[in-house]
Amino acid sequence: MPILEREPPKGRRESYVLPKVPVPPLKQTLDMYLNCMKHLVKEEQYQKTKAIVVKFGEPGGTGELLQKKLLERSEKTYNWVYDYWLEDMYLNQRLALPVNSNPAMVFPKQNFKDRKDSLRFAAHLITGVLEYKERIDTRVLPVDFARGQLAGTPLCMKQYYRLFNTYRLPGHKRDTLIIHKPGSTEQEHIIVACKNQFFVLDLVVNKKKLKEMDILTQLEKIVKMAENSEERQPPFGLLTSDGRTEWAQAREVLIKDSVNRESLAVIEKCLCVLCLDNPSGMEVGDTSRALLMLHGGGHEKMGANRWYDKPMQFIVGEDGVCGTVCEHSPFEGIVLVACTEYLMKFMTGSPSKMGRATSVSELPTPARLLWKTTPHIQDLLKASAERLQR
Repeated sequence: MPILEREPPKGRRESYVLPKVPVPPLKQTLDMYLNCMKHLVKEEQYQKTKAIVVKFGEPGGTGELLQKKLLERSEKTYNWVYDYWLEDMYLNQRLALPVNSNPAMVFPKQNFKDRKDSLRFAAHLITGVLEYKERIDTRVLPVDFARGQLAGTPLCMKQYYRLFNTYRLPGHKRDTLIIHKPGSTEQEHIIVACKNQFFVLDLVVNKKKLKEMDILTQLEKIVKMAENSEERQPPFGLLTSDGRTEWAQAREVLIKDSVNRESLAVIEKCLCVLCLDNPSGMEVGDTSRALLMLHGGGHEKMGANRWYDKPMQFIVGEDGVCGTVCEHSPFEGIVLVACTEYLMKFMTGSPSKMGRATSVSELPTPARLLWKTTPHIQDLLKASAERLQR
């Protein structure tokens, strides 16, 4: 599966050399801009805009200078526009991620008999996620092709590699998209959110990958641990629902303590987040299911049982409300759709492998992520909760 490769790798049956994204001629760009403005502003304003554009495009003017710089940038990069797009559309934005940026998809309503039935579903779902990730890592996903005017043109597959190995780190003025090396041993775990608590589910134990039955066993342990009110931690997931600058400021406060730094590091390196939701108490309908995916129904429902910075979060509710919510910056919607379609086919077409494979005999107890809090941090959590509820 190619990622803007200049030369086909040896031994690969099917490879494509993709052209670079071209820089449009300056005149074409300016003409298109004016054509768009003509339909948006009054004639008097349009004439003023046209005069500015004409001056900008004069020989030896600012336009030619900037066009030259874009051409130079194009020579040095595969996609000259990508960083501009990423920063302007996502990383520079200061709005909170829920609703404003993170898209969600609602799975078909499930009819679980009990809590364990929902955990079986979750274990099967994570098994499908791991299978899909393996297809990505081994580059056996079929290449996407353009439709419409460019029908048949192979498309860059790079965004697929960012589904599970990226993390959006909050910043005061601009966020940072962290990209972990594919196949890193640091990424052999998922985070499980349950009752606003966060747990580490290691996917490799004693150098052996967990089977579906093992994953179910660990999920059952996590649910039981989450019931222990004496060890319950504050709902730190709320901070990720806040405005990006507010979250960056809160994160600076958190990382002053080593316990908080370690917990954040574990979350930032996970493959994905699995959110095990309690029944929301809302009437289950299309609208309520969508709201639970987008923002968890606010802090009084499931809004704190999330970690919105992680690109892939899978939600499994005990009441059968399931789906996914994603941090949008690493990939476009079509990549999310392709992943979700694969998982839906896996869930319905691939039988559960409970009890069919040899399990890892000694499974360690999943670790609960711990947090050190202060009165100031408690105030930050309260403020984030209030803003999410709006």
